[in-house]
Amino acid sequence: MTTESNGLVQRLAFWGIPLSIGVMGLKLVAWKVTGSIALLSDGLESTVNVVAAVVAFFVIRYAQKPADSSHPYGHHKAEYFSAVLEGVLIVVAALLILQEAVAALPNPKLLEAPVLGLAINSLAAAINGAWALTLIRVGKRHRSPALQADGHHVLSDVVTSGGVLIGLVLAIVTGYAILDPLLAILVALNIIFQGWKVISHSVAGLMDQAVEPEEEEAIKQAIKENCEGSLGVHYLRSRRAGAATFVAFDLVVPSKMTVGEAHVICDRLEMALHKALPGTRVTIHVEPENEMAHGNGVEI
Repeated sequence: MTTESNGLVQRLAFWGIPLSIGVMGLKLVAWKVTGSIALLSDGLESTVNVVAAVVAFFVIRYAQKPADSSHPYGHHKAEYFSAVLEGVLIVVAALLILQEAVAALPNPKLLEAPVLGLAINSLAAAINGAWALTLIRVGKRHRSPALQADGHHVLSDVVTSGGVLIGLVLAIVTGYAILDPLLAILVALNIIFQGWKVISHSVAGLMDQAVEPEEEEAIKQAIKENCEGSLGVHYLRSRRAGAATFVAFDLVVPSKMTVGEAHVICDRLEMALHKALPGTRVTIHVEPENEMAHGNGVEI
């Protein structure tokens, strides 16, 4: 990730804090106006958004620190810890919503000042929706798991708000007040599912999961087009750690090739891989043809 990318990711993470506080305030006002248990539940989830935004900001700053003697490969994986925490917070928010909704089932109530309350909550949902899409788009472009997780977290909040609004409109139109807590329960179950997806994706990153198939194909193509002079490549490995992609492989060369000649090929391969996937960390092991090892990796 470039310095410009780092700055953009940090700025977005920072502005997520005041924005989440503002949205939480709007939702709590909507709850106060209407007395709706569903709107209270929606506001409870937004308090988690505030905590998640603060955590994401500080973790992203830490993850962008350069490599040092204690962490020679960098601090990229710190973002996955933030993403796991956000996934857990999403699930916690859903459980809080379930608790409030189930408690309201025996004695549901129709809303007071419904139009004003729904208008305020709709505004909060619209702000959150635009912000969530921005975080996810920028997070994917600049390979920031924490920013993407924060975006999905905010998006789950939008889903909550949308479900709550639909439930409240139905409750008002039909006069069935019980629709309010019932739909809140359904939305909470969906949020639990979204939280689980964030957690599982982040844990996969901590476990050094291989790059996406399209990225692996780009790696193989770059190697095929730039390994001229060698006898081929084998034992190809790749993994993703936050914004960084790590690629390692064995380059087989003729036994009589000089170190300088092999180095030229390695430089050409590294440049091609950096062009195909910016920010890639490349490790190449050169071995003569009569000492070629047999690994379990992919041969090219």
